Amino acid sequence: MPLKNENLYVGLKRIFHEPSRLAIMSALCREVDGLTFNELKEECELTFGNLSSHLKSLQDAKVIKVKKFFIGNKPCTRLSLTEKGRQSFVDYLEALEEVLKKAAQAVSISEEKASAQLFSVKPAFQG
Repeated sequence: MPLKNENLYVGLKRIFHEPSRLAIMSALCREVDGLTFNELKEECELTFGNLSSHLKSLQDAKVIKVKKFFIGNKPCTRLSLTEKGRQSFVDYLEALEEVLKKAAQAVSISEEKASAQLFSVKPAFQG
């Protein structure tokens, strides 16, 4: 969690701050043993190529691990989070939560001010 003087946005790591990668990481967080490539593809509703590209980025960042094996003659790929990946993602979610809280507070204050101004306006014409 950022300190008071620290920029809130520093914790929004680019590796996670993309809708498809956020979906991938969220799905993998829920499964201790990970998911197969096809399970992840279906759950995140991504194409083969799109998922492969995002997985490469996540693997390069060392936040996921890839295990390839065979079931009979059929190749299978299982993906799971690394310890670093799990902790980095938790840190990211905490930072995102702080940013969203601040935004919600700002919106709430703006709406209260607008509402107060709206109700304090006297009609120009009273009939």
